[in-house]
Amino acid sequence: MPVQGRTRKQLRQSIGNNLGAIRTGTAYDAGSTTTLISLSLVGGDDSYNGKWLVVADVTNSNNTETRIISDYTASAYRLTVQQAYSFATAAGDTFEIWDDEFRPEVIDEFINQAIIDTTGQAYHPTENVELHADSRNMRFDIPSNISIINRLFYRSKVSSTLLHSCNAAFDETVDSDITVTVDTEDKKRGTGSNKFVIAGAATGGEIATDSIGSKDISKYDYLECWIKSTVATSAGNLKILLDDSASCASPIETLEVPALTANTWTFVRMALANPETDTAIISIGLEYDSELGACQVRLDDIKVVENDTADWVILPKHLWRIDRSARDLILSDSARLEVGYKLIKIQGGDKPALLSTETATSEIDDSYIIARATALAFAANSGGASTDPDQRRQQAAFWFGLAEQSKRAFPTMITGRWVE
Repeated sequence: MPVQGRTRKQLRQSIGNNLGAIRTGTAYDAGSTTTLISLSLVGGDDSYNGKWLVVADVTNSNNTETRIISDYTASAYRLTVQQAYSFATAAGDTFEIWDDEFRPEVIDEFINQAIIDTTGQAYHPTENVELHADSRNMRFDIPSNISIINRLFYRSKVSSTLLHSCNAAFDETVDSDITVTVDTEDKKRGTGSNKFVIAGAATGGEIATDSIGSKDISKYDYLECWIKSTVATSAGNLKILLDDSASCASPIETLEVPALTANTWTFVRMALANPETDTAIISIGLEYDSELGACQVRLDDIKVVENDTADWVILPKHLWRIDRSARDLILSDSARLEVGYKLIKIQGGDKPALLSTETATSEIDDSYIIARATALAFAANSGGASTDPDQRRQQAAFWFGLAEQSKRAFPTMITGRWVE
């Protein structure tokens, strides 16, 4: 499917050109909150009265405001608006002048309507590797950025090195507000997980570390592990530390743990920042970096992997299904046995994003959006049977036809299963 990725501003201006309803330009000199000056303006006094003036602040490309023009003074090349902008116009500000019947904000809404109209027929391709099977669970929450699943894979093998099995407690250096034990009941791999009981008095920066045999992990690019917290966290509230000195005294890797849902085991993958320096890792730590109050954190199966060495095996479609009401991926018992304890990759897509800012870019075919929104604009301003001298209904039909022609170029989703 052809995709150019134009911004909302570029799409709107293309639609305006199709409608014959827009003039664009750049401010020549400083104006004020109620005036704009441009040498590209032509015509006599009052030529632009009643039209819409869209001005983009040169200092902030997303700060765009629309006003009605109340006056034009040809000798000064000056437009005056009825209501003040929140900023004073300046040289370099770009502007659009729209005919009064085509309000720019409505054109923006037509752009989003065109995108919404593709629901079920177009999607933004993506891959996701947030899920990890544990050989026991059969039901998984589908990641929020997935609206359709085309294929499901599991990682059959990957080059990896185990850093800590978490079957023994961290005991190299443990700050006084942290207590570490092995939990043999609540675990993901092996005989136990490390349970870190963090007191309410704990402050940001407290750590618990453990010494490990020296490991050269310079060829690896991701650290993977299981983690669970009794309280919800934001990205970076917890960190995994790696160091070539004892007790993680000067970490050479400080990896921010992604946001966690309370009381939920989460498999996390964090890119190593400086793998080329990780040639003699001898200490690994958990840092409590934000004051979350009294809580418990569990860690299990900490390893590093070389991402590009992964071999992926497709999981046949008859072995999995989607519970759309719960947004869950459900494996059959045969799939659970086949996948075992392995990373899952979802190949699918998300619904195309709506455009809410001037610099936001389209994720579906620009030509479809432009044609569909042009048709909607013509149709909305066509009038009745005896009030359509510009034959806008015919123009609308023409552009609707072009939109349908563009839609036929969308990829056919024969194998996709919709999540929502």
